[in-house]
Amino acid sequence: MEDRRNIIIAVLLIGIILLGWPYLTGQFFPNNEAASSSVASSGETAPPANPDVVVPSSAASRRSLAAALADGGRVAVDTPKLDGSISLTGARIDDMMLKNYRVGLDRDTPEVRLLAPAGTSQAYFARFGWLGEGIELPGDKTVWQASGPRLTPETPVTLSWQNGTGQIFQLALAIDEDYLITVDQKVANRGGAPVAIRPYGLISRRGASEDKSTMTIHVGPMGVFDGSADYGWDYDDVQDAGADGAKFATTGGWLGFTDKYWLTALVPDQKSPIDAAFRASGDVFQNEMLQKTPTVLQPGRQIAQRSHFFVGAKETDVLDRYRGDLGFEKFDLAIDWGWFRPIEKAFLYVLTWLYDLFGNFGVAIICLTLIVRGLMFPIAQKQFKSMAQMKAIQPKMKKLQEMHKEDKTRQQQELMKLYKEEKVNPLAGCLPMFLQIPVFFALYKLLMLSIEMRHQPFALWLKDLSAPDPLTPVNLFGLLPFDPPGMLHIGVLPILLGITMFFQFRLQPMTDPIQKQLFSLMPWVMMVFMAPFAAGLQLYWVASNLFTIGQQRLLYARHPELKEQMKRDAEEKMKEREAKKASS
Repeated sequence: MEDRRNIIIAVLLIGIILLGWPYLTGQFFPNNEAASSSVASSGETAPPANPDVVVPSSAASRRSLAAALADGGRVAVDTPKLDGSISLTGARIDDMMLKNYRVGLDRDTPEVRLLAPAGTSQAYFARFGWLGEGIELPGDKTVWQASGPRLTPETPVTLSWQNGTGQIFQLALAIDEDYLITVDQKVANRGGAPVAIRPYGLISRRGASEDKSTMTIHVGPMGVFDGSADYGWDYDDVQDAGADGAKFATTGGWLGFTDKYWLTALVPDQKSPIDAAFRASGDVFQNEMLQKTPTVLQPGRQIAQRSHFFVGAKETDVLDRYRGDLGFEKFDLAIDWGWFRPIEKAFLYVLTWLYDLFGNFGVAIICLTLIVRGLMFPIAQKQFKSMAQMKAIQPKMKKLQEMHKEDKTRQQQELMKLYKEEKVNPLAGCLPMFLQIPVFFALYKLLMLSIEMRHQPFALWLKDLSAPDPLTPVNLFGLLPFDPPGMLHIGVLPILLGITMFFQFRLQPMTDPIQKQLFSLMPWVMMVFMAPFAAGLQLYWVASNLFTIGQQRLLYARHPELKEQMKRDAEEKMKEREAKKASS
């Protein structure tokens, strides 16, 4: 009776998981779609001289991208990884595309556009300026003069503007071969009186990212303030914060907008205190940094403040290098690695090394699986040894259970005493499962977050290992003209996962009938559970199941007594069932 009750409870729990799975996938796990390939459509704001105010524009005033890029003077930007331009009106860094990344899987699709000019439906840009009182300052309508037509790693460019009262403003721009623009904000005072100024920088975008922020992957405004990475703000939170927005005071660190694969970030001088803020007005979002105290510039003197603007892909080695070489505090945490960051980064380095060796990330994942299973093989041996010992003491356990079936407390005490005398650990068989949890989760985060996995093919129909398996028998492998929604989109790899797990459990030595019933259902539950995950993660689990089956066969060969005991148990249960049938 108690066994039946436990089985009913297990089935009910599995049913709750299945019914609640659509909600859980929306909160914790990836969408059942290919990973997004470009930034969200964003609008434009015309930032005034005071960056404390975000000014949205109306939809009616928006221009086409081509018209905006053709309007006014521009400085071309050309690096090995970036191409675009900077508008001389307002000195906006507002036109940037990523040379090495395409919108779709086909190499003929357009490059990913990260920044777009103000006034367009995709407006997303950065601007640097100054605050002050009693002095005319450059603003968003100011037309600057450029020292050259092209900004490249070999040719820096200086933008200059004079206000007519003796103050000269300059933005000296340099760019490296990756994604970093260095901005020196210079002011020379040739007037007859001192002036007080405060340099600032801002990033503005319209609309939230197409990438979804979940409990495990942060997308939206973020920063590092006073040594701590803050993932606590999403777009809705900033809108709810009201006109004042979210304000932070920090020395060092940085702030910006993070998408799943892309990042824009303002990096101030790491030794200068600043005031930072996340703000929103309508659907326009703005991140700002402002020098904490004004600098009084005497006549005949000049000052310069250096900061940086990152605009590009979240490539792990690039972010690590900026943190190490340039001292950008915790810049690598722009990738929301989570709890298992050391494991994830170790996996990434191994995977990229294997990829360089084999030229295929799918093969690299299979090789990584073999390495992980090999490292866990000694633990698997201990697991089988423990199971063999448990099998050997089964008669004694049954005897104790019969002797003390009316006194459960005494029964447990005697069983624990028996385990101690026989030097058996009943929990040893669970250890490999618990050790797999950080491995599984680390690989999940790696495949979902690492741009190195984006659009990486394996073989046949698997063209993107960072997206779910697109091929499903539910629509007859694409022959029927519909895409099954949510949990019904069960791909080929999740089906293989369920089948291999079924055979893996068939080989598992289990003594508890409840455990057997639960494990008979688990493969098909996991098949549905894993359907929305990245194909690379599904490939890892299928390969892991196959390697585990091979390990189990090897260990059975080393522990023949375990297999014989399982055969005897099966025969006894068959006799019991036949006896029950005969008596009924």
